[in-house]
Amino acid sequence: MRNEILMRNLHDGAPTEGTTPRSRATRPAAGPTMVQQAYDHLLTALMTLQIAPDERIAIDQVARRLNISQTPIREALSQLEAEKLVFKMPNVGYRASPQMSRDEVRDLYTLRQLIEPYAAQRAADAMTPESIKVLEAIERDMSAIVEGDAATYSRFAEADDRLHRLIATLSGNRLIADTIERLHAHLHIFRALYRTNAPTEAAAEHRAIIDALVAGEGERAASAVRLHLESSQERMDRVLSRLETPAA
Repeated sequence: MRNEILMRNLHDGAPTEGTTPRSRATRPAAGPTMVQQAYDHLLTALMTLQIAPDERIAIDQVARRLNISQTPIREALSQLEAEKLVFKMPNVGYRASPQMSRDEVRDLYTLRQLIEPYAAQRAADAMTPESIKVLEAIERDMSAIVEGDAATYSRFAEADDRLHRLIATLSGNRLIADTIERLHAHLHIFRALYRTNAPTEAAAEHRAIIDALVAGEGERAASAVRLHLESSQERMDRVLSRLETPAA
């Protein structure tokens, strides 16, 4: 179900103003289940830092806010726990996962390097006129972002998330798509905390990926993704180095 919603969002273009990469601006007519509703609400709260890393999650408050029982909320939290976005403490309840350590960031990028170039190569072979239109819209959004603008980081994160999720979906491998989606949730939280996006640099890297995808050149798309991931990891590492350096 989550992948079906994803494709609808991708085909609709950019998220509405004020939404996060994974928030649902519109819902299908039938509406999601209560578990899905709770999941979406909690995920958005985590990714926008409304629930900060390591903060306790009050299930009763979430239930009142959504006007549903606590049961679907607990089920949604179990899903988020499986994705390592929350964790459960005995006699305490659920808390948001702590911010990633340097080793965890490194491990995450190692996994991305293993699967995302492959996904891009497969996606290049699956290009359709519709997906090309989505890619062109993403590139327009990225090109319009102004470095230093207060809203730049959130808008760029939205476009970045849409690009990587589209590639994951077009890979045709649901396990890869689900894995990439989970990895990007962790990255988005980290970026929201430390604003590690470099829109000008990353936009150029994404443009190379998009050009290769639109041209249907799988090897070039895979190579462009590898270079982007290497640069992205270097940007993350610089931020973590500054955080770990003691003040003089």
